[in-house]
Amino acid sequence: MAQTVTQDRGEMMALQPLDVELRNVFKFFNQEPAVNGVDLDVRQGEFFSILGPSGCGKTTLLRLIAGFEEADAGRVLIQGQFMTNVPPYRRPVNTVFQSYALFNHLNVWDNIAFGLRLKKLRKPEIERRVKEALKLVKMESLRSRFPNQLSGGQQQRVALARALVNRPSVLLLDEPLGALDLKLRKEMQVELINLHKELQLTFIMVTHDQEEALSLSDRIAVINQGKIEQIGTPSQIYEFPRTSFVADFIGDTNLFSGEIIGVEASTIQIETKTGLTIVVSRREETPTEITQPVVVSVRPEKIQLSLYPPNFPHNCFEGRLINIMYLGTHVNYVVELLNGISINVLQPNTFGSLPDPNTPIYAWWAENDCLAICQ
Repeated sequence: MAQTVTQDRGEMMALQPLDVELRNVFKFFNQEPAVNGVDLDVRQGEFFSILGPSGCGKTTLLRLIAGFEEADAGRVLIQGQFMTNVPPYRRPVNTVFQSYALFNHLNVWDNIAFGLRLKKLRKPEIERRVKEALKLVKMESLRSRFPNQLSGGQQQRVALARALVNRPSVLLLDEPLGALDLKLRKEMQVELINLHKELQLTFIMVTHDQEEALSLSDRIAVINQGKIEQIGTPSQIYEFPRTSFVADFIGDTNLFSGEIIGVEASTIQIETKTGLTIVVSRREETPTEITQPVVVSVRPEKIQLSLYPPNFPHNCFEGRLINIMYLGTHVNYVVELLNGISINVLQPNTFGSLPDPNTPIYAWWAENDCLAICQ
């Protein structure tokens, strides 16, 4: 059912008009490209995340949309309008920063009302909008408090209200939950999802947190060294990464470098540099040229363990346990194969007794539980 709902929302999103478009955008700092020929489409009402490691160019990309930076080449369009030389305050966007950027000398009400007063709106209109914004983020009872009297989560709510009170077409979120502790971050993720559903605005969020992007987004753009490696739904990005960078960056994976040594109707055979023979199911984008260099990705949760040789024809390897990490809901096993390569295996905690380190063990996975990626 969840998959059907996700597919239906994806199909509906595809029919929506574009709110933000980037066309072959470049941005240089000291002659080095921070954004390197990026093309991007974000549809109206979409929760879109830009995901990547520190220094990859994701925040620069957001600043180009916001107007805090100007592109050195290429075009930025918002709702079909070119944004060249359009200052931030004239763009139909508002930004929520990781640091909140609240005015410490103003209370919650005045922080939220600040932008409306700059626009010289009438007092009754300001009061009506601020009340609506406070109700939206559940901060009505704290309207008279100052920022230093609020928790991190409460300050983040005020920052969201201050952005939303201006009624932007696009809300830009720059690492919005990065300063919060884990428990509070989880709570605010739920709040963001609820806000997005209620408002039906376009959200564009920059984050380096893979789990956050996977749980919140309709689509994700994974960026590396100023270039987009892949754009897709969370399930597409996780289950079918197109590059070894995406496979390695999104969640955990075991990567094996090798080359294709055989091609069948439904599978390909790969010999790794360490002497393993791995059989992979063929998909539309699976490389098939003999001797072609590839990387095989196997997620830790796709690997099974057995104390006895399993009746399985392919991708079954003998080894020994060298480390066991108890994670509560799951257990992470590190298995050293006979060829000396170590792999990570993640299995649900079934409350049984854990095997001892150095126990001989077999690791195996199905052909359709691994993926071959071009190097």
